[in-house]
Amino acid sequence: MAMFDLSPADLLDYRPEVAEPADFDAFWLRTLTAARQHESAAELTPYDALLPGVRVTDVRFSGYDGQPVAAWLVEPAGAEGPRPCVVQFIGYGGGRGRPHEWLLWPAAGYAVLVVDSRGQGDGDTPDLAGDTTPHHSGLMTRGVLDPELYYYRRLFTDAVRAVDLAATLPGVDPARVVVAGASQGGGIAQAVAGLHPGVAAALIDVPFLTHFRRASEITDSYPYQELSVFCATNRDRVEQVFDTLSYFDGVNFAARATAPALYSVGLMDDVCPPSTVYAAYNRYGGPKTMQVWSYNRHEGGGSFQSPVQLRWLRELFG
Repeated sequence: MAMFDLSPADLLDYRPEVAEPADFDAFWLRTLTAARQHESAAELTPYDALLPGVRVTDVRFSGYDGQPVAAWLVEPAGAEGPRPCVVQFIGYGGGRGRPHEWLLWPAAGYAVLVVDSRGQGDGDTPDLAGDTTPHHSGLMTRGVLDPELYYYRRLFTDAVRAVDLAATLPGVDPARVVVAGASQGGGIAQAVAGLHPGVAAALIDVPFLTHFRRASEITDSYPYQELSVFCATNRDRVEQVFDTLSYFDGVNFAARATAPALYSVGLMDDVCPPSTVYAAYNRYGGPKTMQVWSYNRHEGGGSFQSPVQLRWLRELFG
């Protein structure tokens, strides 16, 4: 895959007009206020992961509509707080997986809260919505005809509640809660950075769920292709689809974020095209840095991105 999107110079100046509902802030305030009415103590259960260098806890907390969400809390064994905590979100189709997959952050002295994605992959959190409206296979169009029913309303709310939880965990410094993720996880981290004032930093890699309309028009790759297929078979509902998506567009969340952010982009990425990433990055409201991987596709920096993140956070937090 060669570079197929805008030139690097044009990407730096790419600030498209993206639809924003007049009631965007009111919609999310109402959504999160309702979720926070379901206050219940998180269940923290020690978990033997056969890893003596870390302490692992199976976490269950209250997400959207009070529904239970699973997570792993992985911390350096024997370390006392307060320590920073990375709230880690997962790529499309994945769940929280197994604890041994999440050892980077504890090895660096951080706690990590790995949040399940409801109804996805190797996780333990069902999506309990009762939506029966038409949708294409996958999650991108589940409830897409109504923002009240859209799948990502529930998932983003779960993610905000995970940050609420992280700030209260024993040994965690509530002033150093970081949101992180790649692809769908990056899109979730970007949304939470715009929704939660307690976020101290955001690690946003090759973010999905951003500038939906352009993505659906310039790439044939999934998951955005789910939108294209749905619109092709629901010709009379195209504007209704994108009206809903405007409540969930990463560009609109980025404009509201204030925490320092480290982004990454692959300039040959045909899954989350570079212009969609820059559309959000150029609107991001806080201090920001972009790590560019010129010859990479959706894998972005891969293992090369981790040292960049570790160094950036060390400089940020000291």
